[in-house]
Amino acid sequence: MVLYLFGYIRPKIPELKVREYDQYKGIYCSLCKRMGKEYGIASRFALSYDSTFLVLMMLGLEDECTPFQPGKCVFNPLKKCNYCTSGQVNFEFASALTVMMTYQKIRDDIEDSGFGGKLKAYLVLSLVAGANKKAAKKYPELKKILDETIATQSQVEKEENPCLDACAEPTAQMLARTFAMIRPTDERLTRVLQNFGYFLGKWVYTVDAADDIEKDIKENAFNPFIIKFGLSKESTQEEIKQVKTYCNESLNAVLSQVVGSYHLMEIHHFEPIIHNIIFEGLPQMQKELLFKKENHDVGSI
Repeated sequence: MVLYLFGYIRPKIPELKVREYDQYKGIYCSLCKRMGKEYGIASRFALSYDSTFLVLMMLGLEDECTPFQPGKCVFNPLKKCNYCTSGQVNFEFASALTVMMTYQKIRDDIEDSGFGGKLKAYLVLSLVAGANKKAAKKYPELKKILDETIATQSQVEKEENPCLDACAEPTAQMLARTFAMIRPTDERLTRVLQNFGYFLGKWVYTVDAADDIEKDIKENAFNPFIIKFGLSKESTQEEIKQVKTYCNESLNAVLSQVVGSYHLMEIHHFEPIIHNIIFEGLPQMQKELLFKKENHDVGSI
């Protein structure tokens, strides 16, 4: 199980002001537009909240403010959107990362699926292979990071009874290295961003593993929590609930490290949106994923 763009890093929208929500949508739409321009229409389907957050962080640390201008939606010409008119290098970076991670996700699906699933995945893979090659050529350092992450993750999961920290480490290192690329000329900020990315990656891996407990039990798939607590198809809902309570405590500890790193950064723009995502969006997502399904049986997931 390797980190992909799951969509876990999102804002708590009801708590955003109208202006902040419009700005967030504008960045989301701008990334969508950029992905289509760089890698074709099909690449837009890979757009996620996670890649939008990456752009938000990059733009938020810029010295100059990012202006918006109205335009037509690339999917629905009758709908109006706001688009960013500067900071395009940030959108290019996030677009490339999204495309490369999507390509790896499809390759992973090929390995884990049956014949029908493999056939569908191969068809989709052929559509994104060219975009992945283009993105990798433009950002070879990102490709190197992803390749090393996948290789390390595979090695860890082949070990006997790997612990949660070992399983989360490749993902944590991947985001640490990715965030460190945002401002390489500022040594202090680079260290802070690296630390921030590390714990954010650890949080994403952990919350995804916790969210997948029932599904992985059903499919007999790898999951560090299943291994740690010896869960099986015979496990009761009460046992799974206790494991998720443990997961929640672990996630809270990691989230506190994310918050600590965030406080060391000076965000110049979009600070209310970024603050909302970290302090409200992540805890809300954690709560929903861990406890919304607790009354469902394993077979229904």
